[in-house]
Amino acid sequence: MARLPYVDPASAPEQVRELLERLPVKLNIFRMMAHATTDFRPLVGLGSAILARQKLSPKLRELAILRVAALSPARYEWVQHVPIAQATGATAAQITALERGEIAADAFDAVERAVLRFTTEVLCDVRASEATFAEAARHLSAQEIVELIVTVGYYMLIARLLETTAVDLDPPSGTKVVDAIR
Repeated sequence: MARLPYVDPASAPEQVRELLERLPVKLNIFRMMAHATTDFRPLVGLGSAILARQKLSPKLRELAILRVAALSPARYEWVQHVPIAQATGATAAQITALERGEIAADAFDAVERAVLRFTTEVLCDVRASEATFAEAARHLSAQEIVELIVTVGYYMLIARLLETTAVDLDPPSGTKVVDAIR
């Protein structure tokens, strides 16, 4: 059970109500996030940019998000992003490996392993080591590296919001959110 009540769109400030009504799916995360009235629109906007407009490959993005969800641990984030990851090409073997923490598994290619190591170090150590950064830079452009850092940071924030407020699980929404913001 959630530690805070969910925002009721009917009694929310106008700008919050309008955004809640426009969202393609009515998820508990949004109704919880809406308590931060000043931050709500920018947070949703950043999430939309990450999901629909980055140069970083959608599959790499989703593998990184699942790594954040697994390490945080944030079950809600995991449940919502597994179907999105599958839609971007992540295999059952990759998802199982991530769930087990096996980021060096044969299920991943060299680029994916580099992204997962980078994600792990940014999440756990704040900073990627020189070796890990250099490996990521062999595979990703400067833009993609910064987008990866933004993605990791955003989903760390979301994981903490979800877990600290104990947001109730919603059924997976699949790719509805991603499809709607493209």
